[in-house]
Amino acid sequence: MSIETDVDQNLICDEAVRDPHTYFSRLRDVDPIYWNARHRAWVLTRHADVGAALRGTDLTAERITPFASAVSTAAASDGVDDTFRILEDWLVFKDAPEHTRLRRLVARAFTPSVVKARISEIEQTITELVADLDSSADLIQEFAYPLPAVVIAQMLGVPPEERDLFKKWSDQITALVFGAYGQEDRFETAAAGMLELRDYLVDLIEHYERSPGDNLISVLLEHEADDGDVLSREELVATCTLLLFGGHETTTNLIGNGMLALLSAPDQVDLLRANPDLVGPAIEEMLRFDGPARATVRLVKNEHMIDGRTMSPGERVFLVNLAANRDPEVYADADRLDVERRPTNHLGFGVGIHYCLGAPLARLEGRLAISALLDRYSNIELDVDPASLDWHPTMLSRGLVNLPVGLSV
Repeated sequence: MSIETDVDQNLICDEAVRDPHTYFSRLRDVDPIYWNARHRAWVLTRHADVGAALRGTDLTAERITPFASAVSTAAASDGVDDTFRILEDWLVFKDAPEHTRLRRLVARAFTPSVVKARISEIEQTITELVADLDSSADLIQEFAYPLPAVVIAQMLGVPPEERDLFKKWSDQITALVFGAYGQEDRFETAAAGMLELRDYLVDLIEHYERSPGDNLISVLLEHEADDGDVLSREELVATCTLLLFGGHETTTNLIGNGMLALLSAPDQVDLLRANPDLVGPAIEEMLRFDGPARATVRLVKNEHMIDGRTMSPGERVFLVNLAANRDPEVYADADRLDVERRPTNHLGFGVGIHYCLGAPLARLEGRLAISALLDRYSNIELDVDPASLDWHPTMLSRGLVNLPVGLSV
């Protein structure tokens, strides 16, 4: 077996998008620390290497500034430049100590008590969405997408009649943040969505500054660290765009990928129906088996070696979460969904200082959503061949475009 003959160099080729587990498994077998000349990036696929890289300090998350500077000035409008400036303030693109500072200021909005206080609100949203499903339904467009979008909008204090605005803006930003390399106009498209979202949030923040409410914006506005530190207005706007974007993309894909995995393993559906308390471990197994994070991108900060390969400052690195989570050196029968597995060391939400801030909320929504579907419908079946399903062709995320199902009570 050789890289040249057995692995397509395009990391978002058709196979890598539709069946990344097979694609990256081959790459892991042939060369787990691989220099991909097409993308000018290292590709790491073993659990130990990906975990160590995420925990270590040899790589940097600060990739927006060099990426923005690499964009041709002829192709970059003022709107694109403004978009990059907003992204630069996202805490996911920061290293310590700035990341530590921002995370400390934002974390108050996602404490267990804050998330727990939203349970009844989330359950009500789920109940309404489930009740609206017909016998033939698209679980992505009619359930998995609107659920977290509504929840994060509620948490931010967005009026119900204005929540549909965010779908368009989020879709536009996705192409840039998650790496839709085949979309030639992704910079201008993302800029249009980001700047409209920014202007909307500036007005919303000003409203809650005058009249605080029961929402995350009001919490972030009132929060001061022990040393008196606060989020600047630019940081607050950037944080709200991150929460709105990240707060529903990840959860949508967790629910969608998780339901597809279950429906492709009827014995696991039966096991979960017979043992509803397994839904917590089942969510962890879904995150391992086919989680929403396809890969995490970093830049080399310090020259270092892995298995004799020298990584030099400035080089790009793709840490493939999906491949790490199917590593047979870590998980027995790794390609089988097992809702009783309890994989506490999976990398579905990352690890280290950049561990997903919204993980508790995503887990909660996932548990409640999947439990509600199984409780409401005695039979849920795929309406199409799984091989015909379309996946979003992005480098960093793993998510279905649609999930047609037949439902019976």
